[in-house]
Amino acid sequence: MPAPRTPTVAMLARTLLVPYVLGVALIVWLPASIAGRVTGLAFRIARFVSENFGIALSTSYTVFEFLANIALFVPFGLLLAAAWPRTSPWLIILIGYATSATIELVQTLLPSRVPTISDVVANTLGTVIGCLALHAVLQMSHAGRRLRASTVEA
Repeated sequence: MPAPRTPTVAMLARTLLVPYVLGVALIVWLPASIAGRVTGLAFRIARFVSENFGIALSTSYTVFEFLANIALFVPFGLLLAAAWPRTSPWLIILIGYATSATIELVQTLLPSRVPTISDVVANTLGTVIGCLALHAVLQMSHAGRRLRASTVEA
């Protein structure tokens, strides 16, 4: 008997994980001067907020850098959850945490990078948000199908 066929969405998510992971690896492991060209957006936003709202640049940069780390890992949680839909969300979150911790450990070996616990927290939170977002969308689509089915029957 042949193995069950993998859903198209799962195959697409698995395929998209490859360039996503490569992109993240370049952002987090390239020398800071090179990666800063890509990640400089958080600094520019922080500087704008600082200049226009009277918030210290160090404070606004810390906030926007934390938010950028969350945003960086939202697709990771979403793609993992879509790629392996039967996997427990807890396992996906653990994978996000382990991936982030590994990134920070490798950064200890790179002279131009500064590893931080806050990055691990933000990245893990991004994984949680991505995973939960996909599960919420799936729940809503299932609820919508049930609602449409019940109104058709009525």
